[in-house]
Amino acid sequence: RLRRACVRTARISAEAFQKALCPHRLLELDATRVNADLTIPDILQGLATNKYCQVKWEPFTSPSCVFLLALQGLRSLSLANVDFYDCGLVDVCSLPRLESLDLSNTSITNLTPLLGLKERLRSLTLHQLKRLEMSTAQLLGVIGQLNVLQHLDISDDKQFTSDIARQLLGQRGILPALVSLDVSGRKQVTDAAVKAFVEERPGMTFMGLLATNAGFSDFLSGGGNLKVTGEANETQICEALRRYSEREGFVREALFHLFSLTHVMEKPRILVPPCLSLAASACVFNLTKQELAAGLPVRLLSTVTQLLLEAMRTFPNHQQLQKNCLLSLCSDRILQEVPFNRFEAAKLVMQWLCNHEDQNMQRMAVAIISILAAKLSTEQTAQLGAELFIVKQLLHIVRQKATQGVVDATLKFTLSALWNLTDESPTTCRHFIENQGLDLFVKVLESSIQQKVLGLLNNIAEVGELHGELMVQGFLDHISNLLHSPEVEVSYFAAGILAHLTSRGEEAWTLKPSLRSSLLEQLHAVIMKWPTPECEMVAYRSFNPFFPLLECFHTPGVQLWAAWAMQHVCSKNGETCLI
Repeated sequence: RLRRACVRTARISAEAFQKALCPHRLLELDATRVNADLTIPDILQGLATNKYCQVKWEPFTSPSCVFLLALQGLRSLSLANVDFYDCGLVDVCSLPRLESLDLSNTSITNLTPLLGLKERLRSLTLHQLKRLEMSTAQLLGVIGQLNVLQHLDISDDKQFTSDIARQLLGQRGILPALVSLDVSGRKQVTDAAVKAFVEERPGMTFMGLLATNAGFSDFLSGGGNLKVTGEANETQICEALRRYSEREGFVREALFHLFSLTHVMEKPRILVPPCLSLAASACVFNLTKQELAAGLPVRLLSTVTQLLLEAMRTFPNHQQLQKNCLLSLCSDRILQEVPFNRFEAAKLVMQWLCNHEDQNMQRMAVAIISILAAKLSTEQTAQLGAELFIVKQLLHIVRQKATQGVVDATLKFTLSALWNLTDESPTTCRHFIENQGLDLFVKVLESSIQQKVLGLLNNIAEVGELHGELMVQGFLDHISNLLHSPEVEVSYFAAGILAHLTSRGEEAWTLKPSLRSSLLEQLHAVIMKWPTPECEMVAYRSFNPFFPLLECFHTPGVQLWAAWAMQHVCSKNGETCLI
């Protein structure tokens, strides 16, 4: 009389299974993660006589298609987390009564055999198909022909970059019978696209939106007939915990957002002592180290990063906590990919840098600042550089290294930071000049750090009101020599300085006219001899500094440098052509 049985994670022998369960006309059996003594062939052989059986398992070995094909009455089949390959899928799709199929985390590369089920498959789960070799168009071409499909799961908790969710949501008329769709973990999902998709299918009862950028509109709150997994509110989070109990990445994501939600509830607050914050910051560092950060959801890392900044702001005098936070921030993935308040972060790190002399941490701090400065908008860079103490502190570090004759990572990162901060920021350039930065950088030019120094001096030369500070015979002689450097990068930046200084005409030139004429002739001749660089030498926030140079019709060398620079950037980085 037994119709449903669950022996999940049970320790049971093949003989015991045969005697206890196989005599019954089972409609459903869950043998997920049973012990290795009970193999898939054992299970299938025992069930082969029951044509009404529905099977769900996550076993340890590959399924035996011989016994599987004997289950002609099979309606529901889960192969999640099984070493299951394309050859087996062809056999599975020939089962005449199969209506529900779970291929999550299998080794399937091609889903075309699913077309054999297009008139009867009602539920399809494709969570985390890491070896799929089909393009998005090919995949949608197959899924779109599953005419009676009601439940589709294409979620992925590994943060892959496929745009299948975006394209599926934007394809009108596809899967008209759908009532449940899970795209959790997918990118490029918007509330507007989800709303349009659901409104086209009034019978929909579920949308999976956890770890996406969607789910924050009232329409997707999850409080009505449409259930939603997400992180926008408690209802969505609880739904995620209920549905994703077998998916570790999604459970971790949901729990984090549940913690964040309860953290701001209107209940009596307990002041967190610095010792606990210190321990927590150490834990965060251990959990976000480079190799671990690669596997964490971006939204989770974003929230963690904001909490790190809050800790730095709250405990400015707690040296070890500040160190822990800096260690966590010094992550390529966090600094390059994760959204957070980079302007605030740069200010906090600079404040730390001004108050501490720890050499190891100094290197880390200037490395963080150099990367953050390149990510800020022009307005934010100008605002940050306008803080006089920032330029002073960075120049102080350069001066220390120059005095010691040391060329190390700290110096390189500091030069990069100054280069980025002076980019299209006249105020920062003025602070640089007023704090004897030019004399200092001329000394540094004698070292091997010519490219970064010349890049910064290019930024200074872009500011017309500061040209008088640069029109010094000795300085121009040095730049003229570097113009003829065999290294294209060095010659390029030297040429940029001269192009800007000579662009304003003879009336703005304060030295001998013959020097200007000579420099313009050299400029044109050198540029004509430059080979094409193999890689991108420099990145620009915009092409604004080049436009005035292109209008210098009486100085073709100046025009040539601007045109060469723009062509170089566009040829090496197509996205830059949009700036």
